[in-house]
Amino acid sequence: MANKRPRIAVDAMGGDFGPRVVIPGALHAAKAKKIDIVLVGDKPRLEEELAAFGARAQGVEIVHASQVVEMEEKPSEALRKKKDSSIQVAVNLVRDGQVDGVISAGNSGATLASAMFSIGRVPGVERPALATFMPTEKSHFVLIDVGANVDCKPFHLLQFGIMADVLARSMLGIQNPRVSLLSIGEEQGKGNLQVKEAFELMRASSLNFVGNVEGRDLFTGDVDVVVCDGFVGNVVLKQSEGLASSLGRLLKGELRRGFFGKIGTMLALSSLKRFSRLVDYAEYGGAPFLGLEGICLVCHGASNSKAIANAINMAAKFVEGNANEHLVKDIAANINLTVARKKYRSADPEPTS
Repeated sequence: MANKRPRIAVDAMGGDFGPRVVIPGALHAAKAKKIDIVLVGDKPRLEEELAAFGARAQGVEIVHASQVVEMEEKPSEALRKKKDSSIQVAVNLVRDGQVDGVISAGNSGATLASAMFSIGRVPGVERPALATFMPTEKSHFVLIDVGANVDCKPFHLLQFGIMADVLARSMLGIQNPRVSLLSIGEEQGKGNLQVKEAFELMRASSLNFVGNVEGRDLFTGDVDVVVCDGFVGNVVLKQSEGLASSLGRLLKGELRRGFFGKIGTMLALSSLKRFSRLVDYAEYGGAPFLGLEGICLVCHGASNSKAIANAINMAAKFVEGNANEHLVKDIAANINLTVARKKYRSADPEPTS
C-alpha cells in the first residue's frame, strides 16, 4: 500500500456547495500530494466543472452516480431508495477494492450508514466511531466519539480509546498518547456507571491511560486522547466550535473600538490569523470514521475547497501509514476486549448516528 499512490474516492455531489467547491479542493490535493482522485456523481455535470479547470489531462477519473442524497433525508430511507447515490457508489468503490478510501461532505448519517453496511467493521470492533482533532494550548488532542454512537457500553468506550490511540500515533506523531475519559471529576470514582466501568477496563488495557479529565481541562494540552460517548462528544464539539467563533468575533469587535483599538488590530493581525487557523475545522478537513475495513472521512456540510483538500490529504496519510493494520493489531493485543464483549454484548443496542 505504501509503495503506490493513494487512490481516494470523493463524493463530488455532497455538501452545501457540491461540485463547485469539491472539485477545486480535490484537484488541489491531487496536484500537491500526488493522490489519484475518483470523483463520484453526475458525470455530465462533473465533466463540465472539470473542463473549467482544464483538469482532464491530470488523470482525474469520474464514476457516474445518478442520485444524490439530500442533507435532510433520513439515512435509512436513503439506503433503501437511493442505491445509486453518489455517497453509496463512492463507498462501494472502497468495498470493492477499487479505491483506498472515501470522503464525503454530504449527509453524514447516510455516509456513516452506507460505510457501516458496505465496507464493514474491522474484526473485533463492535462500534465504529467518529473522531476529530481539537486545538489545545500546546498542540491538538483527539476527541472520540463525536456523534456516531449516542448510546454506548463501557466496552465501546475502551474500543474508542484504542482506535483514537492509533489515530494520535499515525496523524499527530505521538509515540505514547495519553488517553483519558471525559468525566465530571478527575478522581477515579467520579462519573456515571458507564464511565466508572470504562475506567476499570482502560486501566487494565495496554493503553497509556491517565485517568479522567474534566471539561474545563480539555484544552490545556495535558492529554492526547479524550474518550466519551457520541452524545457527549457531539455536544462538546459543537459547543467548542460555537465558543471559538464567538470569541473571535468578540475579540475583533473590541480591537476595532476607537482609534487605538484599530491600531491594535493592525498590530495583532498576524496573531488573529494564527488564532483563526487554530480553530478552523478546515485545517483537518474531516472526521475519520474509525473501525471500518476501509478508510472513510466525514466532512462538515459547509466545507470549503480547503477543507476538502485537507480531508483527502488525511485519507491519503491513513493509507500511507497503514493505520487500519495498526488498529487490528492493537485490538488483538487487548485481552480485555474479549472479556468485556462477553460481559456487555447481550444488552447492546443497535448503533446510532
